[in-house]
Amino acid sequence: MLVVLYGCETWLHTLRDERRLKVFENRAFRRIFGPKMVEVTGECVKIHNEELTDLYPSPNIIGLIKSIRMRWSWHVAHIGERRGVYRVLVGKPDGKRPLGRPRHRWGDNIKMDLQEVGWGNRQA
Repeated sequence: MLVVLYGCETWLHTLRDERRLKVFENRAFRRIFGPKMVEVTGECVKIHNEELTDLYPSPNIIGLIKSIRMRWSWHVAHIGERRGVYRVLVGKPDGKRPLGRPRHRWGDNIKMDLQEVGWGNRQA
C-alpha cells in the first residue's frame, strides 16, 4: 500500500481520483482477506464494502493522503522564504491568465482538507 502513496503530499486529486483509490484499496483488501465462506450453502462469496471496513477499521487511503498532505503543508509553511519550495507554494506568476475556469491547485486541496477537519476558518 505504501508504494501507492509515494509522493502523495504533492498530488492534486479530484473526486474521480478518490473513487479510484478507494476501489484500489477495497480490491487489495479483498485479495488479502479472501472470499467469505457461507456456512449454510458452503459457497464462497465476495466480501462487501461494509464488511471490509469492519475487518480493517483503520483510516482509509483518502484520509491517510489528506493527513500526509497537511503534514507536508505545515512543513513547507515553516520552511520560510529562504527555500524554493515555499516560493513555489505562495508565488504568483506574472502575465495574463488563460481563458476559462482557473485550474485546481495544490493549495486549494489543502484548504478543503483544513475545512473538513474544522480548521478552515482559522487565519495563519
